[in-house]
Amino acid sequence: MTFNRKETKQIHVGKVVIGGGAPISVQSMTNTKTADIQSTIDQINALADAGADIVRLAVPDMDAAHALGSIVNAVDVPLIADIHFDHKLALEAINQGVAGLRLNPGNIGGAQHVRAVVNAAKGNHIPIRIGVNAGSLSRHILKKYGGVTAEGLVESALEHVRLLEDEGFFDIKISLKAHDVPLTIAAYRLMSATVEYPLHVGITEAGTVNSGTIKSAVGIGALLAEGIGDTIRVSLTGDPIVEVKVANEILKSLGLKEYGATLISCPTCGRTKIDLATIADQVEARLSTVKEPITVAVMGCVVNGPGEARDADVGIAGADGEGIVFRRGQIIRKVPEAELVAELFNEIDLMLKLKNL
Repeated sequence: MTFNRKETKQIHVGKVVIGGGAPISVQSMTNTKTADIQSTIDQINALADAGADIVRLAVPDMDAAHALGSIVNAVDVPLIADIHFDHKLALEAINQGVAGLRLNPGNIGGAQHVRAVVNAAKGNHIPIRIGVNAGSLSRHILKKYGGVTAEGLVESALEHVRLLEDEGFFDIKISLKAHDVPLTIAAYRLMSATVEYPLHVGITEAGTVNSGTIKSAVGIGALLAEGIGDTIRVSLTGDPIVEVKVANEILKSLGLKEYGATLISCPTCGRTKIDLATIADQVEARLSTVKEPITVAVMGCVVNGPGEARDADVGIAGADGEGIVFRRGQIIRKVPEAELVAELFNEIDLMLKLKNL
């Protein structure tokens, strides 16, 4: 099944194409001090290896801005400079070679400063993302709508958009984030119906890996299923590598991206006679290093296992102290329970070897 995506204007963040039917890109953000050049480079490379298409960096001061050039030259993934309030930081970030800016033009000190940033961005073909968060709406918006609403988020973002449009700048991407999932969904729906600019989708301040993953999957997944969203970020407390993995799993679950291995495992029931949970955990851990798109099944019994998982490239199903290995629903052989995982990965290794010949 495929989803009908909203047609949006196409922009480029370095080598990554966004909008206009391009594949949905995954973004994350470093949590290193940007002025610590080597630590930041190491984390960006780790994020790229995990599947990040674009990485954003905080630029709170000129030391961070001056570090950007060295970082840009050391990595392959496009970098976006996150700027607040100081237009000089934006100008220096552009000078240092970043591929994009995250900047709200209404917060950098007037039309003259906006014009300076726009002219520099135009000259270097750098897009600008306008990002509005529920926690930072202006007083007049809050007063007009009686608090934080979807309409208020959209109006706030459009105020910033018009400042760029008035300067003849249209390489714009928009985000409207809140920790409240229904509010975020409503805001993106309204914005999607209002403009043709590409949308960067996420649930901000989603929480820890456990709770934040669920909120992000529900919110981002719901919007993507409606065809809304051109880039995504999963915002989790902790290691940003996890953000990238969760984001790619969301895309993979909707059939929007091929990303590594897919594990199918059934819930336990009264027919289960093997340690299914332990086996599934072992398989999942070993599959984390597999980059090729492959579907692997771990099933609890031989009654329904091969049939229910017939679409899996390869799988195992348990019996009493033993199990079977199967490919595409066809049983290959029986093996003792203790050898199930090893035999499964023998088949996976063989399959991947044949694929890569």
